[in-house]
Amino acid sequence: MESWTIQKLLNWVTEYFTGKSVDSPRLSAEWLLCYALGIKRIELYTQFNKIVGQEQLLQLHELVKRAGTHEPIAYLTGKKEFYSLEFEITKDCLIPRPETELLVERAIEFLRTRNGEQFICDLCTGCGCVAVAIARNFANCRIVATDISDTALAIAEKNIARHGLMNRIKLLQGDLFEPVIAGLGPAKFDLIVCNPPYVSEPDYEKLTPNVKDFEPKSALAAGQDGLDIIKRIIADASRHLKPTGILMLEIGNEQGNEVQKLLETAGCFSDVKIEKDYSNLDRLAVAVAKPAK
Repeated sequence: MESWTIQKLLNWVTEYFTGKSVDSPRLSAEWLLCYALGIKRIELYTQFNKIVGQEQLLQLHELVKRAGTHEPIAYLTGKKEFYSLEFEITKDCLIPRPETELLVERAIEFLRTRNGEQFICDLCTGCGCVAVAIARNFANCRIVATDISDTALAIAEKNIARHGLMNRIKLLQGDLFEPVIAGLGPAKFDLIVCNPPYVSEPDYEKLTPNVKDFEPKSALAAGQDGLDIIKRIIADASRHLKPTGILMLEIGNEQGNEVQKLLETAGCFSDVKIEKDYSNLDRLAVAVAKPAK
C-alpha cells in the first residue's frame, strides 16, 4: 500500500483543487488537511515527512471530494477565521469575508474617538463575527445584535460564548430594527453597523457555485437592484441613532453612488462618505446622524 506523507498529500490536494477551480487551492488544501489531521497550519510544514494513517486518509478523501464540488471549506471544517479570531460556521449563516473586516476596522476607529460606554447595534449579525470582533477590540461597549434567522443566531450565540462576551453582546431575533423596538436596552445607539444582503437578483444568478449552491440566499440577495434591505435600514436608522451617532453599511462594489444618494436624500444624515476597499471597490457607506432640531 502506498504511503502518503503530509507533503505529498498537500501537493496532491492542491493540484486536485487547481484542476477543479477551487478558490485559493493551496490555502484551501492547507485548511482541509489541518482539519482532517487535527494539527495547526504551521505543523503541516514542520511535519512534512510524517506518514498519514489510513483512517485519516479516508476522512480526507471524502472532504476533498466534497470540496471538489465547490462546497466551501468553511462549511466542511465548521470554522472560519475573521479579524484574527476563529468562528464556528454552518450552512445556516454567511461565511465571513475579508472585505467585511474594513467595516470592523472603521467601527473600532470611530469608537476610540468617543468617551464613555458606547452602545452599538449590529443588524443582520449572522454568525456574530462583526459584533464579536468589535467587542473584542473595544472593551467599553455593549452591543445588541439582531438577525431574522433563529438558526443563524444559534451559531452567533456559540461564538459569543466562545469569546467570553455573553455579558456584553445581546442577541435578538427579528427583522432588522423590529426586535430592538420590542427589546430591552438602549433606545438610541452611538453606532449602527450592518453587513446586509446586497446582491441584486441578476448578479445572484451569476454567483460562483461555491456561493450560490451552498450559502443562504436570504443572507445574500436583496431584490432586483440589491438595495431592498439597505433602503429599509436607511429609512429607519435615524430613529435609533443618537445625535452625531454613525451608521456604517457594507455595500456592493458598484453601489456607492446609489447608496450615497439614498443617504443624502433621506434628510437625516450629514457627512455621507463612500469608502473603497483595498481593491479600490465600493465597500463602505458611512453617515452621521444630524442633531434633532
